[in-house]
Amino acid sequence: MKLRASGEDYLETILVLHKKTGMVRSVDVARHMEVSKPSVCHAVATLRDGGFLTMDEDHFLHLTDVGREVAEKIYERHCFFTEQLITAGVDPKTAEADACRIEHIISDESFDRLKEAAEQEQN
Repeated sequence: MKLRASGEDYLETILVLHKKTGMVRSVDVARHMEVSKPSVCHAVATLRDGGFLTMDEDHFLHLTDVGREVAEKIYERHCFFTEQLITAGVDPKTAEADACRIEHIISDESFDRLKEAAEQEQN
């Protein structure tokens, strides 16, 4: 199943919230993303059907191995681009918003090359 940017955003949010609190429910995702609970319910159903997450009997959300892999990839890109843009002098709020868009459209090859270049620059 090919994910859209919104699906990747949901997975990334679940990952981030799980790292912060250890437990994630749909209402937490709705609050964090500033979207409606029905939107989250629809996304959760789609992601669950795609094998990216599960929901336990207490309604806590858990990423599957595939879901975690996608979420970690998106989160790594998000952090990288946010940091790079802030370092370049972009306002942090703007950098965060721009990174959120860039993380979904850049190819793996381009991201890997940019990451390598940034690492070489630091050394």
